This record gives sequence, C-alpha cells and structure tokens, in this order.
Amino acid sequence: MTNLEKNDPLVYDILQEELKRQCDHLEMIASENFTYPSVMEAMGSVFTNKYAEGYPKKRYYGGCEYADKIEQLAIDRACELFGSKFANVQPNSGSQANQAVYQAFLKPYDKILGMDLSHGGHLTHGAKVNSSGKLYQSFFYGVELDGRINYDRVLDIAKIVKPKMIVCGASAYPRELDFKKFREIADEVGAILFADIAHIAGLVVAGEHPDPFPYCDVVSTTTHKTLRGPRGGVILTNDEEMAKKINSAIFPGIQGGPLVHVIAAKAVGFGENLKPEWKIYAKQVKSNTKVLADVLIKRGYDVVSGGSDNHLVLVSFLNKDFSGKDAEIALNSAGITVNKNTVPGERRSPFVTSGIRIGSPALSARGMKTQEFEVIANKIADILDDIENINLQKEIKEQMKELAQNFIIYDRATY
Repeated sequence: MTNLEKNDPLVYDILQEELKRQCDHLEMIASENFTYPSVMEAMGSVFTNKYAEGYPKKRYYGGCEYADKIEQLAIDRACELFGSKFANVQPNSGSQANQAVYQAFLKPYDKILGMDLSHGGHLTHGAKVNSSGKLYQSFFYGVELDGRINYDRVLDIAKIVKPKMIVCGASAYPRELDFKKFREIADEVGAILFADIAHIAGLVVAGEHPDPFPYCDVVSTTTHKTLRGPRGGVILTNDEEMAKKINSAIFPGIQGGPLVHVIAAKAVGFGENLKPEWKIYAKQVKSNTKVLADVLIKRGYDVVSGGSDNHLVLVSFLNKDFSGKDAEIALNSAGITVNKNTVPGERRSPFVTSGIRIGSPALSARGMKTQEFEVIANKIADILDDIENINLQKEIKEQMKELAQNFIIYDRATY
C-alpha cells in the first residue's frame, strides 16, 4: 500500500481512475504525451520542498547549492539539445514563457504580428481574449485556401502593420514553418523574430523539422508535447543581452520561486531527448501522422492543407452537418480522445468548432506504428461516417481497448 493510498484513498482512487482512462483509451490530442517514469519520479522528489528565488549562484534563499546544481544541469542540457547559448528553464508553462518574452522586449501597446487563432495560431500569439491581445496591439496573418501560410502575404501585412515583434509558431498547423522566410520578413520591417515551437520542439531537436536557430532572435517551447518531458516551459536565445532581459522578465517579472522539482524533471526529460533513440521516436511520430492523414483523405475527409509534415492532422467538417464538438464526443465514446478545433473558414463558435485536431505523439510513445495507425484511422472514419450510431461507438471502444492493452504505458500498481 502506498502512502497516498493509505493517507488519502479518495485522491488515490481518482488517480487510479485517470490511469485506467489513459491506459484503456487512445490518447490522440496533439498537445499531449506520455512522459517517462523517471520524469515523474523527479517531479515527486524532495525538490518539491525547496524555495530557490533567483538563478544559480544568485539566490535569495539559503540552502540552494543543490537547486543550483540541478537547474544548471537543466540549462546545460537545454542549450546542448537546442543548439543555443542561453536557456531559461524556469517558466511554469509555455504561455508564461511567451508572456515573459513579450514583457522582456515590448512596451504596452507595442504591435505584434502573430498567426490567427482560427487559422492554427495560439491564444498567446495575440488573441484578443488573452493578455497578449489586451496589453499589446495584435495583428494577424493566416493561411490561404490551401491551408498553408503564404509568406508573401505575411510580408504585405507586416509592411502595413510595422510590428515590433513577429511571432511564428502554431498550435494547429500541420505543415513545416519556414523560419528563413520569417527572418527575411522581420528584417524587412525591423521586427524582433520570436518562434514558439511548443508543438514541434521534439521534431526540431531530432532534425525532423527545420531549426528556428539561427534565424530567430528568441525561441520558446513547452517541455511536454512532442518532447515527452514534464509540463513546463523554456526560453532560448543566442544573444547575451536578450538573455538578461528574459531572465529579468521571468524573475522578478512574472514569477517568484521556481518549481525546482519540475526543473529537475526537465533535466531528466532533456537527457532522454539527447539519446540516439529520440530520433527514432520522432521519425515514427511523422510516419504515423502521414498514415493517419492518408487514410482519412482516402475515406473522403477534408484534411486541412492536404496532409501533414509534423505530428498532427487537422480535419475540417465545414462540408459536413456535424461539428467538431459532435466528432469529439462521438470519438471519445469510442475510446479515442481528440479535441475539437477551429479550422480556416470557421463558421461556428470556439466552443463548437468545425474541426478536430488529431495527433500521433502519445500513441507513438506507447510503441504504436503505422500498421496500428492505419487501423485507428479507419475506425475514426467509421465513427464519423455514422456519427450517431451509439452501438458502433461501443463496439469500437472495446476493440480500441483491446488494442491499447498490447501497448502498456505504466504499471497500474505503481502509479
């Protein structure tokens, strides 16, 4: 019996229920993944008890000699992994990392140019409901009818807007980002170029997606998603003066004491990313996504941009009677977890949407390969073809549970 089971059986039972859900369902939300047991062990370590305001060797608390050691290790591994000279590993999330970047280099009401949320951007890229759209004047570029970014159009917008900062990055864009072209646009209008690679970082470090360095001034990412580490953020740069401003923006700018236990877990995660096996995983993620897209297209579904270069597929239902929310509910009932998502040309509300986003990282982490993804993609199409058929959903749920049991992620007795 674990301490948690003994001292708080109610919480323990809920955790076991969530573990069962993760084991039995097929997790296909593009921003989610299964981290390593060693990462979770570090997150639950004695560093949970430690305050360490400041940075290594510049703390406002005593007793930080080992906190310094672990944070410096995380910094060194992040720099090696991403090929950068400076890294701040303290952001509690990707959103906070982005907030700090803005605070470091912008003043209120400065102009930023980011990707439209409904075209695949992120809330923190200037959406009006987010602080990035409230504190700064935000303008947007998007995708064309083919679902791809038109860089000439981005340049036209940038020349009109004259932003202080251009944000390149997305949360639902299935194609490669051309950082070199973004650099040319930024230089044309004298803007800082900021890349948010939260979704594609795991592919970038494996050489399976173009690298934002040396083109971008600042790069942020989450440490989970395609990196399979703990939930958190990182900010990277090759410019020493920029690094100083970033550090000040994180602490004392927007955060107090860093989560040292999570920084320890980040160090563990980066260590996994640096292993040769990581490249094999990243290649599999892309191969699995391609099969997913190909099958859905063959089954008559509108895959935005006609395919995928990365870890996700965006499916549009603008030509269907049902919504993204309907599809999410039906697939969840069949044991396949995806999320509703806005699509280019969106006509429904963000709570309903006209599409779904499907990702391959989590199932790839479980060891599933293209043959499994072909089966799963056809089951997804079967459900969408007859979306109100509850009996079919129940039948497929049992089939997907049986498939999942062949790819164990965690020992249920342990977590």
